[in-house]
Amino acid sequence: MPDTIFPMTATRPRITGPSAWVGADMRRREAEWTYRFSASDIAEIEAASAAVRTRGLDLAAVTRADFPLPTLGPVLDRLRHDVVDGRGFVLLRGLPVEGRPVEESATAYWGLGSYFGSARSQNAKGHLLGHVYDLGKGLSETNPLLRSYQTAERQRFHIDRADLVALLCLKRAKSGGASAIVSSMTLHNVIAERRPDLLERLYQPFPTDRRGEVPEGKDPFYEAPVFNAHTGAQGQSYVSVLYSRLHIGSSQRFPRARRLTPEDYEALDLFGELAGDPELRLDMNFMPGDIQILHNHTILHARSAYEDWPEVERKRHLLRLWLCPPDARPLPPPFAEVYGRLTIGDRGGIICPETKLHAPLMPA
Repeated sequence: MPDTIFPMTATRPRITGPSAWVGADMRRREAEWTYRFSASDIAEIEAASAAVRTRGLDLAAVTRADFPLPTLGPVLDRLRHDVVDGRGFVLLRGLPVEGRPVEESATAYWGLGSYFGSARSQNAKGHLLGHVYDLGKGLSETNPLLRSYQTAERQRFHIDRADLVALLCLKRAKSGGASAIVSSMTLHNVIAERRPDLLERLYQPFPTDRRGEVPEGKDPFYEAPVFNAHTGAQGQSYVSVLYSRLHIGSSQRFPRARRLTPEDYEALDLFGELAGDPELRLDMNFMPGDIQILHNHTILHARSAYEDWPEVERKRHLLRLWLCPPDARPLPPPFAEVYGRLTIGDRGGIICPETKLHAPLMPA
């Protein structure tokens, strides 16, 4: 069920329900948002993975039907509901990855991901399986054509361009690289209490850079609010978020993009400051075999900068999926600029004229 919304100000309502959580409280409730795979779960996953490899299936073509999990499957369905209609995140632990080939880990991860949704393209190259890995090509803060997941730099709080994002940790960095998440619904409520005028500004469009990945017929930037209120077919109320401070800021490189005003910066600064508040955010240090799954419409995520190992074989490496669940929420028109379409179960990701969908097994 969607969150319940009660009046808070004259213009915007307060959001209540499981998605409006506080990090300090969640730290005391880790058992509620963590699921550790049992020995029987692992046996089911490995049997399904082996069957996929035996059949010689292309990973990008593997569906839920190709990856049967008789006992674990219903558990994953329940966890998907927690992500899509509940608190907005889950951490799965204990997938065996250490000392195993990437192909084996990727197959298991892809199969588990199919229970949360269909994979979407994560870049103009059509990568359905992403690799969060420092390619050593510089910093996205200074290069608008470089994606931050291909660097070791700090990632500020943001959302990804799909309903859900999932990360599997294969290898940890030498130091740093911690994950942080925060409820954007809680940020909404706090801003409403402190500065309702700035909350109203966040409901108005901001220019946002596509960072060189431009769909056919589109401008290199688009306009979209941070907070988007909308109503479902059955009268349910939703607030969904579109936000990347990096992409909003770099939109100013385009002369045709609207110039950001002092009020814009004040609203964005408050939003970013609250996202990083230790009381509100929840930090996670991934271990190999951890899978974090987030609902982009209600959760922001960030990452601290990290120092990597000098040996290539030890470098920090995460696999990423952007997923479109079959039971996703309805979305308002501004999301069409980001998702390409609004059809539940078939939306999100990055599709450009040169895009060819595939699931690479190595960073590139």
